[in-house]
Amino acid sequence: MAIVGYARVSSIGQSLEVQLDRLSHCDKVYQDRCSGTTAARPAFQACLDFVREGDFLVVTRLDRLARSTFHLCQIADRLREKGVELQVLDQNIDTSDATGRLLFNMLGAIAQFETEIRTERQLEGIEKAKACGVAFGRKRRLSEQAVRELKRKRKAGVKIVDLMAEFGLSKTSTYRYLASNLHPSHKDMT
Repeated sequence: MAIVGYARVSSIGQSLEVQLDRLSHCDKVYQDRCSGTTAARPAFQACLDFVREGDFLVVTRLDRLARSTFHLCQIADRLREKGVELQVLDQNIDTSDATGRLLFNMLGAIAQFETEIRTERQLEGIEKAKACGVAFGRKRRLSEQAVRELKRKRKAGVKIVDLMAEFGLSKTSTYRYLASNLHPSHKDMT
């Protein structure tokens, strides 16, 4: 039986130190530095491949493990199939007993509910802002006149790389401007 820890932070600037201290009792600890919403978590995949029947997977918090209740259930199913128990330190969950499994499922559902409520509020706020005339996204770097000049030069045969340098644009932005149909409402945006 091995006690295997998993620690994750969302960005390179964050520290794993607190989680690693709490997982110091583990025989082996896997670490990722990426968002929970990122599909590719190489250390987590290696961790799931490593654990065997009778092992314990230990994390400090549920949100270090999964990005949604659905994802959490998928992970729990995979662990159950492998005969691996889960311990979550902050929520005092241990799936090796019935109470721990119940608490695990309840907290997962509550976490998903909170995420969905937050998303709904965010969408409501965006809709309200749009109704008040707030424009989202980055403002255009080029004025309508500059876009016309860009298109004229491209039509005259100027290479994309030269247009990128002259107008200070990336390749993607250059092509986007070339394909755009500006309307009078876009005037004065620089």
